[in-house]
Amino acid sequence: FLLPRQLYDGYDEEYQCPILDEDRVVDELDEKMVEGGVIVDYHGCDLFPERWFHIVFVLRTDNTQLYTRLESRGYTGKKLQDNVQCEIFQTIYEEATEAYNEEIVHQLPSNTPDDLERNLEQIVQWTEQWTKDHN
Repeated sequence: FLLPRQLYDGYDEEYQCPILDEDRVVDELDEKMVEGGVIVDYHGCDLFPERWFHIVFVLRTDNTQLYTRLESRGYTGKKLQDNVQCEIFQTIYEEATEAYNEEIVHQLPSNTPDDLERNLEQIVQWTEQWTKDHN
């Protein structure tokens, strides 16, 4: 599901994107997360409670490919530079290992369509195994 508009707290002109009200986002998702079976796709993790997740996947991309990918999406200036720097310095991976038990954080390459297929297969296998082990 997509987040409702009232969970935004303005617009960031520099990055040209809405600003999330993190407290309202967590409040909105909490009930759904307790029910389980939810996948959260986000470019950060330090706002989400540790109790929500059994596994965390951080997708990694070669910097040259990432630059080209983001540029083709219309990213420019600071937004483009900051996103590439985040990848260079492994910012999201480090945030994930600080926010959650390091044992549940996994890096997956995301450079090619083949990587996408392998990642999907791995996530499906993990989900099936976890469900089997916990039911």
